[in-house]
Amino acid sequence: MSIFDLTGRRAFVTGASRGIGRVIAVALASAGADVALAARSEDALAETAAEIGALGRKAFVLPLDVTRQADVTAAVDEAIKLLGHVDVVVNNAGGSNFIASLADTRISGWEKVLRLNLDSALYVCQAVGPHMVARGSGSVINVASVAGLAGAPGMGSYGAAKAGLISVTKTLAVEWGPAGVRVNALCPGWTATDLNRLLWDTPDGGKAVVATVPMGRWAQAAEMAGPAVFLASDASSYMTGQVLVVDGGQLASA
Repeated sequence: MSIFDLTGRRAFVTGASRGIGRVIAVALASAGADVALAARSEDALAETAAEIGALGRKAFVLPLDVTRQADVTAAVDEAIKLLGHVDVVVNNAGGSNFIASLADTRISGWEKVLRLNLDSALYVCQAVGPHMVARGSGSVINVASVAGLAGAPGMGSYGAAKAGLISVTKTLAVEWGPAGVRVNALCPGWTATDLNRLLWDTPDGGKAVVATVPMGRWAQAAEMAGPAVFLASDASSYMTGQVLVVDGGQLASA
């Protein structure tokens, strides 16, 4: 359908080297977009770029540390230079490498998780916002999590960061709406990626983790492609400040 067509659009995607970020970057390209790819690993980004190139779209590799504002600003500036302009931004970089109750969470760990999952997205938005506002159009997709919409025992810092990202999403939607720039959040539920392999790559396939999910299984990263293209495209042209939950019914059953 033409309303999902992204031909002629240009996108900037963080965390594009693997998992959900890679899936979304390739999906945007499949819909017609050229894409600037940002993440730490240049080699992994090159693999994503090759996949996009095979689709006949342009892909530019921009290695960076999203927790460093100077790196982010430079990468956004370079993306605009290489692409000509940016229509779609996907703030996907994130994650957490520890499980701990909030009472036992070290402040250094808390700050690291917030920098990666919340501060990094703000860095991107501050860098690209003036460009999109001046153009009078654009779609920003902040990849949050159901952990930001409910209690997240053992992952409190991650949940707090994603809740903050949802709040940032709503505020930017209000601030940029008059300029024609849309900002929405995509909230996956339990999704099987390399980052959480220890939870799903088990003898029972991680069934204990998704026991309360009505659909009874983990999501695959590929299942975030459609929702992302929807948010990036004209199919969601009157949608901003919203939280699109893709969780197999997890929150509905809570």
